[in-house]
Amino acid sequence: MWKGRFAQETSALVQRYGESVSFDWRLYPHDIAGSIAHSKGLLKAGILTADEQGQIEAGLLQIRAEIEKGDFEFKESLEDVHMNIEAELTRRIGPAGAKLHTARSRNDQVATDVRLFCRTSIDALNELVRAMQAALIECGERGGGAVMPGYTHLQRGQPVLFAHHLLAYVEMLARDAARLTDCRQRLNVMPLGSGALAGSTIILDREFVAQQLGFDSVSQNSMDAVSDRDFIAELLFAISLVGVHLSRLSEDVILWASAEFGFVRLSDAHTTGSSLMPQKKNPDVAELTRGKSARLIGNLMSILTLLKGLPMTYNRDLQEDKEPLFDSIDTLSLALEVFTEMISGMDVNPTATTAAASDPMLLATDLADYLVNHGVPFRQAHEVIGKLVAYSIEKSRSFGEMTLKEFQQFSPAFGADVTACLNLETAMQARKGIGAPSPENVKAQLSRWRKVLTQS
Repeated sequence: MWKGRFAQETSALVQRYGESVSFDWRLYPHDIAGSIAHSKGLLKAGILTADEQGQIEAGLLQIRAEIEKGDFEFKESLEDVHMNIEAELTRRIGPAGAKLHTARSRNDQVATDVRLFCRTSIDALNELVRAMQAALIECGERGGGAVMPGYTHLQRGQPVLFAHHLLAYVEMLARDAARLTDCRQRLNVMPLGSGALAGSTIILDREFVAQQLGFDSVSQNSMDAVSDRDFIAELLFAISLVGVHLSRLSEDVILWASAEFGFVRLSDAHTTGSSLMPQKKNPDVAELTRGKSARLIGNLMSILTLLKGLPMTYNRDLQEDKEPLFDSIDTLSLALEVFTEMISGMDVNPTATTAAASDPMLLATDLADYLVNHGVPFRQAHEVIGKLVAYSIEKSRSFGEMTLKEFQQFSPAFGADVTACLNLETAMQARKGIGAPSPENVKAQLSRWRKVLTQS
């Protein structure tokens, strides 16, 4: 690549230290697509003849087919995927191949390849996110009307439907998909044509080349174009947040599957046993996913730290952007696939959830609302119910076991109809405000989300 300037061969140790083809080889379809589009731009500019462009395109497609079959040998001495493909092309077709690098640098070439890779990866991730949402919806529908406690501070708070809890994660994943889509739109700008940092005196029709590659626009500053990796940082943030959401769901599943909760049953196919304790059935998928979220966050920190001290424009440090990117995409893709499969095989245990949701204390807030509806200011109602709870604990008497006289010791606003709001089914039906977990609302949300995912 640079033999004209150097009198000595690069040392074998430096080659080992500087090579990236061991991991960036996977950019090959994007590198080839970018090179074919670039060759068409060179043809349009009169740099290549139609015959030369045809040789280049045919040669590149042949190389791509060989890579896909595993018949292509990548050489460490050629450093990266770009030079491996170009050198082999030139070896095969001669002078026409040597013309391909006209008016471009590896700096704008790799920036283009990585954007194309990210664009394809985002599309694949969004498909996996949708599949995960569909699995949660299907699991919620199978759960029927199972009621469970909703928690704050991991303390029982108020009753909710099991499906409502799962729908919370459907909402999170919808935001994740929107972030990924938004990131895709922002990265879909073509840097090719920016050269090493200052473009080229050989002018190509960049809009034409961008159209060939499906980019929405072309970059407007050549220095920014070759050094920008904001799109990777943004994508790794979006990926990290998906991982955080999966980690939170993992924690719920781990708790629910424990003997202490017993809210769900995980299939044998998605759990493991113990090498010592024969009775164990461990939620390894959820635990591994919770652990891998830390890796996703670490990759985000890696790219941010990599970028923070770089002067303009391209610096070799940027070679380190790919391994965290590839790892995060691979890690999240597999996590979404296996988690989706696990959720599809997970069943709710309505006996256990209903028993937990039958805790009378879960309806303490309903009693406060009852007082508000009978003219008591909320803060005063809150205090009254707090005292009533303390009395219930002291006397070991649940709300349902108390007499009207006992209720009226705490507030004369209590009437004979107070016991109606202590019925769990009635309490669930009353939660009919927008976003609340009444059976009608939850059924409507399950239906809405199923329709949204079918149409997307």
